[in-house]
Amino acid sequence: MGVRVMSARPARSSPAKALWRSTRLTLEMIKIEHTLFALPFALLGAILAAGGLPNGRTLFWILVAMVGARSAAMAFNRLVDREFDSQNPRTRDRALPAGRVSPSYVRAFVIVAAAVFLLAAAMLNRLTLLLAPVALASILGYSYTKRFTEYSHLVLGWCLAIAPTGAWIAVRGALDDPLPLVMSLAVMTWVAGFDIIYACQDVEFDRKMGLHSFPARWGIRRALWIARGLHAITFLSLIGVFRLAHLRELGGVGLALTLLLLIRQHRLVRPDDLSRVNEAFFTTNASVSLLLLCTIGGDVLLR
Repeated sequence: MGVRVMSARPARSSPAKALWRSTRLTLEMIKIEHTLFALPFALLGAILAAGGLPNGRTLFWILVAMVGARSAAMAFNRLVDREFDSQNPRTRDRALPAGRVSPSYVRAFVIVAAAVFLLAAAMLNRLTLLLAPVALASILGYSYTKRFTEYSHLVLGWCLAIAPTGAWIAVRGALDDPLPLVMSLAVMTWVAGFDIIYACQDVEFDRKMGLHSFPARWGIRRALWIARGLHAITFLSLIGVFRLAHLRELGGVGLALTLLLLIRQHRLVRPDDLSRVNEAFFTTNASVSLLLLCTIGGDVLLR
């Protein structure tokens, strides 16, 4: 009597598991945890606008708007840059160029995240909804700027600088004070400066592919000096925030510690040694945003 041998079939994932896997890979790819760079400034803008804590509903929709906007922007950036990422040794292992997540799924993710952002803007007030398409066009359009201008660093700075002014408008329904604009200037120059530092890693690749950046255009040494100049403007802008918001000791401590962190960031990176760029980019900058939220926000709340 013969024995029938059943051929083994590869187990298939359920649609729910496949969806969860793609979502998890996409969130890892866009580094959702780096929302810490911009979110504290949105919360700080809201606290400054309210002169204290805004109501819970407003804070909730500001949080949803920030997560939706950043998720859409980062996923879109990974989508349009996937051909470049596949050729760059530093980025070729990302989920999209490595084929671990499909472009069609990332497109759908961008659409959903953008819809979440627009919904949150609509739930805040009329002016936030009217300005939301401008913000969305900015954060999505940034992904193309490196193809034609080295000023893409400043465009990225503008995208994150929307956060404090947008949060101010979310609370007040109007842009009725220069304070959020000065805070946005601080954010814009801070982001542009650290993005220049980060771009130093890809200077040869950018030149080879015809991509634009300050390091590719001016060389690493000059680009680092430009970054220092931008961070000097950041600190001067924060002094302006200190004066306009009538801050006291705690806010002053925050500014002093921020200055030390900015100096440390530039001491970590040298033209002949870029081995500590990631520490300068991620650790130091996440510390800056959280520090300013705790000290400037805490100063306002204590009063």
